[in-house]
Amino acid sequence: MSISPPTLPSAAETTAPVRVWDRLVRGFHWSLAAAFATAFIVEDDLLNVHVNAGYIVLILIAVRVAWGFVGSKYARFSDFVRPPAAVLAYLKTALANRAPRYLGHNPAGGAMVIVLLLILTATAVSGMALYGATEFAGPLAGLMRGVPESTGEALEEVHEFFANTTLFLVILHLAGVAFSSLSHRENLIGAMLTGMKRSAK
Repeated sequence: MSISPPTLPSAAETTAPVRVWDRLVRGFHWSLAAAFATAFIVEDDLLNVHVNAGYIVLILIAVRVAWGFVGSKYARFSDFVRPPAAVLAYLKTALANRAPRYLGHNPAGGAMVIVLLLILTATAVSGMALYGATEFAGPLAGLMRGVPESTGEALEEVHEFFANTTLFLVILHLAGVAFSSLSHRENLIGAMLTGMKRSAK
C-alpha cells in the first residue's frame, strides 16, 4: 500500500488575500483621521465644528477601546500590544531590513496605535477643559467655572502641545506605513480600505 506525499498548497493559495481588518476597524481608522484633521485645520475659526470634531474623536476612541477587547482577532489588543523590549527588537530588525511580516499590526505599529489613542484622548480632554474654562460650555463647564484666566491660558498651551504631538505622531505613522509597504511589497493603505492582505509571507 503506497502512501501519497502530502499535497503542497499552490502559489495561488499561499498568496490568496485574507480578511484582516474588519469594518469597524476600518471605519474607526478613517473616521478618526477625518475628525482629527477637521479639528486641526479649522481650529478656533469655526469653534462649533472644532468642538464637535473633538467629541467625535472621544466617541470613536471609546468604541475602539471596547472593540480592542471584544472585536475580531486582529482588532484585539492581545494580538498587537507587546512589551517595550519586543518593540525595540522589532525596530532594530526593521532598520536592518530583516523585520518579519505580520498580518496584523507589527510590534511598532501596535505601539503607535496605543500612543495615538492616549495622546488623542489627552488632546480631546484638554480641549474640553479649555472649552469649559474659556467659553463656559461643554461637559466640563461646571468643573472649570471660576478658574483664573491663567488656568485657561495654561490649558490652551497644553491642548496645543497635545494636538501638535498628535500631528507629529501621524506623520511618523505614515512614514512607518510607507516603510513597511516598501519592505514587504504590499499596499498597507489599500489594505486599510479593503480589509484584505495577502496571506503569504
